[in-house]
Amino acid sequence: MPGPAYHPRMADLFDPRPTDRAPPPEAPRPLADRLRPTRIADVVGQDHLLGPEGPLGRMLAEKSLGSIVFWGPPGVGKTTIARLLADATDLAFVQISAIFTGVADLKKIFEAARLRRANGRGTLLFVDEIHRFNKAQQDAFLPLMEDGTIVLVGATTENPSFELNAALLSRARVLTLNRLDEAALEKLAARAEADLGHPLPVTPEARATLVAMADGDGRSLLNLIEQIAGETGPLDPAALSRRLTRRAAIFDKSGDSHYNLISALHKSVRGSDPDAALYWLARMLKGGEDPRYLARRITRMAVEDIGLADPAAQRLCLDAWATYERLGSPEGELALAEAVIYLALAPKSNAAYKAFGAAMAAAERTGSLVPPKHILNAPTRLMKAEGYGRGYIYDHDTAEGFSGQEYFPPEMQRESYYQPEGKGFEHNLRESLLSFAAQRARKADSD
Repeated sequence: MPGPAYHPRMADLFDPRPTDRAPPPEAPRPLADRLRPTRIADVVGQDHLLGPEGPLGRMLAEKSLGSIVFWGPPGVGKTTIARLLADATDLAFVQISAIFTGVADLKKIFEAARLRRANGRGTLLFVDEIHRFNKAQQDAFLPLMEDGTIVLVGATTENPSFELNAALLSRARVLTLNRLDEAALEKLAARAEADLGHPLPVTPEARATLVAMADGDGRSLLNLIEQIAGETGPLDPAALSRRLTRRAAIFDKSGDSHYNLISALHKSVRGSDPDAALYWLARMLKGGEDPRYLARRITRMAVEDIGLADPAAQRLCLDAWATYERLGSPEGELALAEAVIYLALAPKSNAAYKAFGAAMAAAERTGSLVPPKHILNAPTRLMKAEGYGRGYIYDHDTAEGFSGQEYFPPEMQRESYYQPEGKGFEHNLRESLLSFAAQRARKADSD
């Protein structure tokens, strides 16, 4: 019978002279743990950081390791690289998780690091999920980072710009780890075959499916391989899919993935690419995004990027939104998809968007200027005596239906905000705008 799984004592974490306690020889070890790299050169998929010209490669060559925050998706090597950096620089490696570590634990860890430093050895403190520490907890690292007691290596799947204190970020370098591409995952699969002592029991087509199931996560790939390692016959893609559960795509409806994907959808629509837009819409829906949120953002795209180049676009988006409310999921999602296709192929104009922004800026700049008196109503004798309404020309009484009067405040020079480029329906609006401008100039010359 195998022995019990090894669990380190809490005291070991705070020992100023830690030793890596190996699990008993007979204890089973998961494939992902057995294949954990023992050399920097064995890490896959992160050559942009670890290569000779990469930031970590240069740090190691210069024997000068500073505090770092690793930002990247799960299963790409953040913990492994931190361990190897500690080995390469002869620093004691201490690992904690922000989820399970409180203030009292941090105090013990810091004191152990001070004792270790007094004995001539530094500490690499690896903090997993560092974004889960609050501001006060993050601030606690700063003095020890500054005096060299610890080299902090944090790991996060969330955008450090939003989740970490500016003070901590100013003392640490943020390095982005990439999701593992197909070539990197294939290297891991080959290593797994060498460890298992036999090829994976899958057809070539199923092997490609297996790699796709991992979705860029090396740990996930090795766990999937471990589940099928004992199969006797080669599995085809259909059999593999029945045997395994596909890894859920990374999507946090309130986190970084949420904003990345909605940005991708919006920019695909703006770039007139209906296929890419449909892909990102589907990714968000598959990830569990609220279709009502998507309906609102799609309508915003019509207002912001289509504008008056196609006035029907906004109405179509509102109709798609209403259709979803009546049908629900999944049938109503088709209406949102149709709206996305329409927007992507519609003529684009942000002239109204820019015009409104310029008008808002002018309103902020000019403060409380009052309208010219000739366009003010005069319901009382006093207001008439003050000149309210005097000289106003009723446009419908003119031959052209256009008076050409000024409507800006008298103290303000006339400004031009709306400047359509002539795309789609805005071609007609541009012609009208130019016509009115010419008439206004002629009337001003004749006055």
